Amino acid sequence: MQAMNSPRKYASTPPRRVAFLGLGVMGHPMAGHLARAGHATTVYNRTTAKAVAWVTEHGSQTASTPRLAAAGADVVFACVGNDDDLRAVTLGADGAFAGMRPGAIFVDHTTASAEVARELYATARAAGLHFIDAPVSGGQAGAVNGALTVMCGGDSEPFQAIQPVALAFSRAVTRLGESGSGQLAKMVNQVCIAGMVQGLAEALAFGQRAGLDMPLVLEVIGKGAAQSWQMDNRGKTMLAGQFDFGFAVDWMRKDLGLVLDEARRNGAQLPVTALVDQFYAELQAQGGQRWDTSSLIRRLKA
Repeated sequence: MQAMNSPRKYASTPPRRVAFLGLGVMGHPMAGHLARAGHATTVYNRTTAKAVAWVTEHGSQTASTPRLAAAGADVVFACVGNDDDLRAVTLGADGAFAGMRPGAIFVDHTTASAEVARELYATARAAGLHFIDAPVSGGQAGAVNGALTVMCGGDSEPFQAIQPVALAFSRAVTRLGESGSGQLAKMVNQVCIAGMVQGLAEALAFGQRAGLDMPLVLEVIGKGAAQSWQMDNRGKTMLAGQFDFGFAVDWMRKDLGLVLDEARRNGAQLPVTALVDQFYAELQAQGGQRWDTSSLIRRLKA
């Protein structure tokens, strides 16, 4: 899948020296947009072959440690797996913080806990650095097409500095408050998605049981109040039983685990979210770890 950005998207942002840590399904295209925007981009990945492949495609250079990648960078971006992965690329003798110059900004696009965001914010501040938590929404397609939505937490001044740079791979980059606010907003996003996908799964399974022409039903109700991104982009594939793409069940379970942990801390009641999390656990047990999250409908067709 090729990126659909035009050169015009990048035109107004002066080139910066940046690093990108983590070249998975999201990080690889995100770093590519930075390079295409004219930013001098150094990349690091735990699996060296992925970094070498990225450099072969985009030019620039790779580094053998996060510290070396971050050396001299104005902004260091990261998109890794979880809290522990994030600590691994930031802290310690080979971590990015050890290589960053004073005043440089670390921008974390990992979906992680608000707790680790606040922890690393405090560590960065003590070292004369800045830290922005900046999880994204839009999935792999959004990353490839430079159309992600970025939810940020942290101080205003470094946010303003990184916003035009991050727009290379985004359609919106918004500061929502102090450190941790970006991660909390991503949790709100995932709560909405979990409930919406379960509702859509139930509706489609109900309609099929009733003997309706469900592709036609989707076309009709998609023009009314029931319309949603999930209906537009997943309705037909759910009816067809196609789930070998998109945002994996394993990833959603990780995200919902963060949500439920935070709810236990703040006292929020999330009965539907907790139930959908259990449904995803059932799909994992059936071998659906890498199925798209819309595979919830499989539970209702047994």
